[in-house]
Amino acid sequence: MRHRVTAATLAALTAAAGLTVAGQSAAQAAPTGRTFHVDCTAAPAGATGSKQHPWTTLAEANAHTYGPGDRLLFKRGATCSGTLAPKGTGSARAPFTIADYGNGPARAKLDGAGAHDVVLLSNMQYVHLKALEITNADNPGSERNGVRLRLTDYGTARGFDISGLYIHDVRGGDYKTVSGSSAIHIAVEGRTKASRYDGLDIGHNRIEDVDREGIYFKSTFSKRDLVGQQQDPNVYPGEWTPSTGVRIHHNTLKSLAGDGMKLDTTSGARVDHNRVDGFQLRSPSANAGIWTFNTDDTTVEYNEVSGGGNTHDGMSFDADGASQNTVFQYNYSHDNKGGFLLICPYSGAKTIGTVARYNVSRNDGARLIQNCWGPILGTEIYNNTFHNKEQIPGYLVQDDAGSPATTQHELSIRNNIFVSEGTGGYAFKNPTPGLSFDHNAFYGIDMTRPDPGGITADPKLRPDFRLGAGSPALAAGAVIENNGGKDYFGNELKPGAPNIGAYAGRGVRQPPTR
Repeated sequence: MRHRVTAATLAALTAAAGLTVAGQSAAQAAPTGRTFHVDCTAAPAGATGSKQHPWTTLAEANAHTYGPGDRLLFKRGATCSGTLAPKGTGSARAPFTIADYGNGPARAKLDGAGAHDVVLLSNMQYVHLKALEITNADNPGSERNGVRLRLTDYGTARGFDISGLYIHDVRGGDYKTVSGSSAIHIAVEGRTKASRYDGLDIGHNRIEDVDREGIYFKSTFSKRDLVGQQQDPNVYPGEWTPSTGVRIHHNTLKSLAGDGMKLDTTSGARVDHNRVDGFQLRSPSANAGIWTFNTDDTTVEYNEVSGGGNTHDGMSFDADGASQNTVFQYNYSHDNKGGFLLICPYSGAKTIGTVARYNVSRNDGARLIQNCWGPILGTEIYNNTFHNKEQIPGYLVQDDAGSPATTQHELSIRNNIFVSEGTGGYAFKNPTPGLSFDHNAFYGIDMTRPDPGGITADPKLRPDFRLGAGSPALAAGAVIENNGGKDYFGNELKPGAPNIGAYAGRGVRQPPTR
């Protein structure tokens, strides 16, 4: 005879064990945490951190140790000066949150007043930083940051969300170091315990008028054979320990002295839907819009980059030394004095497996593509559209290889459209034997290199970068495997010969709009 357990019996047994369903849910619920308030315009007497009696200085906020579920909230419309450097940590189910409170129209503002950091999150994890205004303009020229995340011999730190910030007027010096100067600076320091981030989301931030870096990564645990001597192993001695789960997205960066974004010692990072407008504006050093160094498997997609201020380097994108398997796709690059793409290993470093596909470049100058003098292996540049009207680049490819007999460069340039409405330019500087072309469209340009399958007739490129009906570039490209599956416009890539350029759809018949 089977025994049935009725609902009443089950409830009685559960109650007897002290484990009701509600009790289980409560046990599994995230800690509620405590809420602390800071209003630096309030009277300091009797400050407890409550909403009625808020703390009135950053020193009071820094003196407390925070735990899972805690919230540290700053009054909208109020300004606090100095450095916010909280202690403690959150948890996976209950992060420690730093944000704002109140209904005022102005943001809660933290002003570093010349301090090294406005916000310093050191040896913490599971922290959400949101919605604040951050500035640091006093005593310009010294090393300083807006927000700095720092690990020192910590191990793995997880669960960071840096979002909705307005960071501006961070007036640092021209420093590319593990400690600054940047709007958002991600630092891994130390020498004894390998450290990294796992799960770092930087999104929907507005960054303006920053000297030197917009978003910058650097780690002392970054030594590997691939990097050679391109960085000093005595300064960065730890074995390569990449940060993972990194996404940088939907940020707007404007008026930067140096780089827009630089990733360093990451694996599998995604950089998408960002706008970089004006970089390499006030720095004597070399800078790019978005670039990688000593990284693996980075995807850079759906970004718009413009306003590279000079030719040192001044490109939108750069796969620098020890960058491995970097993909640049579906990006719009325009009006950069330095050009579109740099691939730049040197001093014993190698750059391997770079892919640039289905991007659009308009009025990028100087040289569309530049290669440095280190080994560049397995590079594919295909199905991009390059259009120049106001700026005519001096070089289509500038190959700074030194001796072609001793430098190994492997670059395949296929299925691209190059259109010039000006005169002159588009030469090749020091092209190495490993630089190959096929199935490209050159219009308004004298092509002096072999280009099997290429065309020189008008590709009927429209102002929106699609192809007009009857374009000779339709279905005229070489078949490429593992091509990403869609074009710049989101059209599915179908079997058979593709179009040349970044557009994979049918020829457009309606008149172009101006």
